[in-house]
Amino acid sequence: MPTLHFKGKTFVQNHHLAVKYHQLVPKKELSLTDKISLHDNLIIQGDNLKALKALLPTYAGKVKCIYIDPPYNTGNEKWVYNDNVNSPMIKEWLGSVVDKEDMTRHDKWLCMMMPRLKLLRELLSEDGSIFISCDDNEEHNLRVLLDEVFGNQNFISNIVWQRAYSPVNMNKYFSSNHDYIICYAKNKIEGEQKIGWKINLLERSEDANSRYSNPDNDVRKEWKATDFSVGPAVETNIYEITLPSGRIVKPPKGRSWLVGEEKFELLKGDNRIWFGEKGDAVPSLKKFLTEVKDGMVPLTLWTYKEVGHTQDAKKELKGIFDDDVFATPKPTTLIQRILKLATDKNSIILDSFAGSGTTAHAVLELNKEDGSNRKFILVEQEDYANAITAERVRRVIKGVPTAKSELLKKGTGGSFSYFELGDTIEMESLLRGQNLPSYTEFARYLFYTATGEEFNEKSINEKTSFIGKSKNYEVFLFYKPDIEWLKTNALTLDRCKALPKFKGQQRLVFAPAKYVDDYTLLEYRIDFCQLPYEIYRIQR
Repeated sequence: MPTLHFKGKTFVQNHHLAVKYHQLVPKKELSLTDKISLHDNLIIQGDNLKALKALLPTYAGKVKCIYIDPPYNTGNEKWVYNDNVNSPMIKEWLGSVVDKEDMTRHDKWLCMMMPRLKLLRELLSEDGSIFISCDDNEEHNLRVLLDEVFGNQNFISNIVWQRAYSPVNMNKYFSSNHDYIICYAKNKIEGEQKIGWKINLLERSEDANSRYSNPDNDVRKEWKATDFSVGPAVETNIYEITLPSGRIVKPPKGRSWLVGEEKFELLKGDNRIWFGEKGDAVPSLKKFLTEVKDGMVPLTLWTYKEVGHTQDAKKELKGIFDDDVFATPKPTTLIQRILKLATDKNSIILDSFAGSGTTAHAVLELNKEDGSNRKFILVEQEDYANAITAERVRRVIKGVPTAKSELLKKGTGGSFSYFELGDTIEMESLLRGQNLPSYTEFARYLFYTATGEEFNEKSINEKTSFIGKSKNYEVFLFYKPDIEWLKTNALTLDRCKALPKFKGQQRLVFAPAKYVDDYTLLEYRIDFCQLPYEIYRIQR
């Protein structure tokens, strides 16, 4: 498989592992919900690399569909490289605007994308898929990078979206009116493989059905003629066919008939072969409308008539804000096409380059239309995360009285919880008593780090110190965000005796220290991990 080489690659290819976990700080005043929760629809403000890492304990392997619209790297977006990678060369990049004069802009873009793609892959479910918008500036690089991160065997398609309908005559060479949407599965189903991504078929349209007619009044009703020859040629299926007109035909060069001579005679006797109205046309096979699948396999060309264009997106956003608040929104119809192909009614959808919030808008409207319960997770690091991204979602949920769309006018209903990235969860801080995480945040971090499994904060019982159950352990945490408490508390015999009744699973206990011997630990079925030193001791 070809490998892409770029400046800084050796420093970023494992950078996602070095990114520290950050607390996710709830902002009740910016949320639209009665009870703020990480299991609600989410809008997170902060650096998307750190936010993706912070989401792992709760959402690793749970996201069904990812859509991202990263900077196209045209040199005009003025995006800034901000990843604090441990490399003198990359540290020089920090905070610098990436423009057309930057000779390393493609290297910087790839260095920015690689760790994010690796974390996105961890968040995807085994039957999940990712869709990424891009244009000619990085499409060729992105394909090779995705091959490396997701495996070239998991490439699904490169979709062409007709984003514009009128030419730009000022362009020097060609007037570009398309973008790309690259699709990869986490696992593409091959052979006997049962777990993997399955695409949903599109609903059949009236236009698709109108291509069927009944020119010979067949009692089986509407049908259309389909090619009776296939390639490459199968030698046993090459033979002469005598048409009703008397003309003799053979399959085109390099091709053969669809079936052997004996099966052809059976199809002919069953009136399944069409020779044209005059009986002199090359044979075709009748395909009846009743035989067609419930839906249609999507094409790789999506026209603006089907899924909207950039001007639609701007009008849509202006109808919500009554102003041009965002330069490059995507139409909700485009995102809804992706959701229809890649999600079911209870899927989680993630967009870590959330921009104007189109993905959330598309999810909410689709839920309202089909009565489903899809959830969205948006991440946006820019200052407009609340003023534009979240505000759009608020207005879509509550309704926009001046909107032309009845659905948007009434509002979709729903809720979301707003979070900001907080301090890092660093073990050294426990020793210094600085930036101590809350009990819930620390429990989330420890549970995922020790077990690699999803954390459910509803399982927490601080009275018994129980924080969750994994495949191999019942997990307990003795902790308070108080340095004096941490200095004076430990796992004691009384605490061992006070643990809930043994249910057959080994107990994994985190505490600042232990005042019991190994025999006692064995008696109470305890694997002990001292804070902060032994968090990584338990293998996933």
